[in-house]
Amino acid sequence: MIRHAICALALMISPAMAQQKASAGSGAVLRGLNKINGETFDLEMAVGQTMSFGSLQVTLMECRYPAGNRTGNAYASLEVSEVGREGTVFSGWMIASAPALNAMDHARYDVWVMRCTTS
Repeated sequence: MIRHAICALALMISPAMAQQKASAGSGAVLRGLNKINGETFDLEMAVGQTMSFGSLQVTLMECRYPAGNRTGNAYASLEVSEVGREGTVFSGWMIASAPALNAMDHARYDVWVMRCTTS
């Protein structure tokens, strides 16, 4: 039920996103949360870079923001895997203003996009 609501919301947002011109950032700032001890970490990454956060390996594939508005809503494509676990924990786009729209599902860690960076 929730998955269907998210898909419906994504379909409603898509036409607006398609009409909005976007610029590609050279990197992004992500925030990580360790849910066990409450510690947060900011990860400043370049596109194509992989960084460790706890047992996670986070790769920034792409970051986009509204053209002409570097501080506007960021959209980041991420791939997250976990050491010792097959496959990916998360693969897809995260939206800074709506992190729950396509959130990573992990028992211990949470990761979300804060903003894109430019060189």
